[in-house]
Amino acid sequence: MRAGEGEDLPPLEIEITRTLIVAGAIASRDYQDVHHDAELARRKGSPDIFMNILTTNGLVGRYITDHFGPGATLRKVAVRLGAPNYPGDTMVLTGRIEETDGDTVTVRVLGTNGIGRHVTGTVTVTVPGTTEAGA
Repeated sequence: MRAGEGEDLPPLEIEITRTLIVAGAIASRDYQDVHHDAELARRKGSPDIFMNILTTNGLVGRYITDHFGPGATLRKVAVRLGAPNYPGDTMVLTGRIEETDGDTVTVRVLGTNGIGRHVTGTVTVTVPGTTEAGA
């Protein structure tokens, strides 16, 4: 897919379920109790379990590669977390192309949920074919 600076990527809505949170923690070998044990999370001051940063990174990567296609290669993912993703909420990922340089595209990404900004950052991706005429 060709990409132009200033182009908005379509939003992606992700339902935040307990299964997603726990599965992401297990897959990334993050066994911190706040990602799988609601009672222990509450004892530590959280209203419930919450998503870990590695799951968020994976979802951001998926968002970018789903948009640019199977030939896209993630080169750099730089994100910062904000409001936690709790079960029962929905995270909406949005993106805007900030820069294109040959086959390299930089996308500003924002993920929001019911309580605020969950993730902000940039993703650099190589996308074969972005140097075609009209890109």
